[in-house]
Amino acid sequence: MSTPSGSSHAPPSFRQGDLSDPRLAAALRTLELTVRRRLDGVLHGDHMGLIPGPGSEPGDARMYQPGDDVRQMDWSVTARTTHPHVRQMVADRELETWLVVDMSASLDFGTTGCEKRDLAIAAAAAVTHLTSGGGNRIGAVVANGEKLIRIPARSGRVHAQSMLRTIATTPHARDGVRGDLQGAIESLRRPQRKRGLAVVISDFLGDIDWQRSLRAISGRHDLLAVEVLDPLDMALPDVGDVVLHDPETGRTREFSVTPALRADFAKAAQRHREQVELALRSCGAPVMDLRTDRDWIADVVRFVSTRRHTFGASNAGRVPRQ
Repeated sequence: MSTPSGSSHAPPSFRQGDLSDPRLAAALRTLELTVRRRLDGVLHGDHMGLIPGPGSEPGDARMYQPGDDVRQMDWSVTARTTHPHVRQMVADRELETWLVVDMSASLDFGTTGCEKRDLAIAAAAAVTHLTSGGGNRIGAVVANGEKLIRIPARSGRVHAQSMLRTIATTPHARDGVRGDLQGAIESLRRPQRKRGLAVVISDFLGDIDWQRSLRAISGRHDLLAVEVLDPLDMALPDVGDVVLHDPETGRTREFSVTPALRADFAKAAQRHREQVELALRSCGAPVMDLRTDRDWIADVVRFVSTRRHTFGASNAGRVPRQ
């Protein structure tokens, strides 16, 4: 879906183009400029971690707030002050980040400023910018359901640009091919990789069969989940008779969108979102929500700023660590 005029908050469209297509290069340049201009303003100061892991250095303690990782509790300060405290962490100077990017058919959909696929690519660009520099490495596993693409973790701007081009040109899955988020996450476990940050970018639709694999990843890596959704993932419009096609099953059905159907759909969608949130929380993964009908880069800035504020950091870091 092309970005309509006036939707300045939407990422560029990657529906068309291949590695040699000048439109792809132009879209990636636009995306890079947007990310740099909007994110650099919140990334000044020390290398402060927003998602501290076992390899991070201990920093100052601060009061516990709802949502904090209980594994970071500072029991000595808690006992001394009689108030719960957590220990802030300063991130390692060199970080290895792995992106798991879901490119299944359910992301080839969007009803407002862009498709979810475009938003997933934009999220990958934002995370790449947030975690680059200082010798940090970044790699990716890209899955569309029938093909798994592994991009080795390397450092440098040239590698980052090449990785994003590969993600943007991932082939669309054939009709009737289901996504395999669980398989993509599982691929991070073997071969065993250096401790670092694992970022899962998906709409998390479908069966929640990835929870066990993600929990296993959390034992070695810090986690971040990026959820990309469209308004129609949550509610059906009042449009009367419609023909709907599910590209992951290949099934087409005709429906009459009644008030009862809309209510049932909204309840089922909300229930699924709650189950996804619970599954991610059980794995220790904070969630960054991106929507096709919102200013996605503002949501990224808000997420980074909130993590900084929550952990009392006077300066932002270049690594999105909780």
